[in-house]
Amino acid sequence: MGKNEIVLKTGLNDHGRRIDRILRKAMPDYPLSLIHRLLRQGFVSVNGKSEKKPGKQIDSDVIIRIKLNFTALNHEKNTVYADENSLPSILFRGSGIIIFNKPSGLKVHGDNSLDSLVKNWLRDKLPPSLSFKPGSLHRLDKATSGIIVFSESLKGAQLFTELLKEQKIKKTYIAIVEGKLDKAVIWDDKLTHDKSLEKTLITEGKDAFTSVKPLACNEQYSLIEAQIKTGRTHQIRAHASFHGHPLAGDLKYGGHNFSEITNRADGFFLHAWKLEFPEQDYGFPKEIIAPLPEQFQKKLNSLIPDLNTAI
Repeated sequence: MGKNEIVLKTGLNDHGRRIDRILRKAMPDYPLSLIHRLLRQGFVSVNGKSEKKPGKQIDSDVIIRIKLNFTALNHEKNTVYADENSLPSILFRGSGIIIFNKPSGLKVHGDNSLDSLVKNWLRDKLPPSLSFKPGSLHRLDKATSGIIVFSESLKGAQLFTELLKEQKIKKTYIAIVEGKLDKAVIWDDKLTHDKSLEKTLITEGKDAFTSVKPLACNEQYSLIEAQIKTGRTHQIRAHASFHGHPLAGDLKYGGHNFSEITNRADGFFLHAWKLEFPEQDYGFPKEIIAPLPEQFQKKLNSLIPDLNTAI
């Protein structure tokens, strides 16, 4: 590779993908407009032949060369080297996905996150690819514990995402909320996430459905099972607050402070407990359950001492 040239080799997960999308993934420091300009001006070749069409579908095992007048790609920054012992417990690995039991307090994205740990752990374990990078397939707040799904292949990512989009995967959470909630309810509202406030509001936004089933309660607190049919940002937290039962410890949404046990000012108790997959054989288990963290169970026992429900 020359000083002013990038050489890329496509892998199995790149087969049939557009060249501009492959280059966008492989060259994250450069805007799509620049990539299109390089293509139009003849600075990109595939197996030695100039390629100017951004929509050209590329085969696997081909050589792409990009001539540049600036420095080559920067490699990933803030690298965190990881082995399996440094990761949260793995609940399932197969069919192109990995399911972890994330502890509360570990963020999913950014520096020193689960995302950086997983990517570095998988660095030498995956076949080479320019257009596929492993990553989380849904969101969890930093303070939320439990099930988080990562992709390990493009096929696995596409299948899980499609099933989630079609609402064929059931996602059930366990939460401690304030107040007595002693009957099943459906929270059906329109939500909008305000990025400036970093908070979700009940407004004329997107439909959000949360089905709530009480598991135990007293006059002050309730343990609930919440099944979400949509995946809006902060959905359960916003719904619970709006309907008069903020999550215990969720200061942002009106809960009281439980920092004496969580060592965090915003230490709410929300756990992604169960995933249920369709009956069809997609290679996924019928259901995945993440046990409640010890800290969650300890707080639950202190708030509802006579609890006789096992999770």
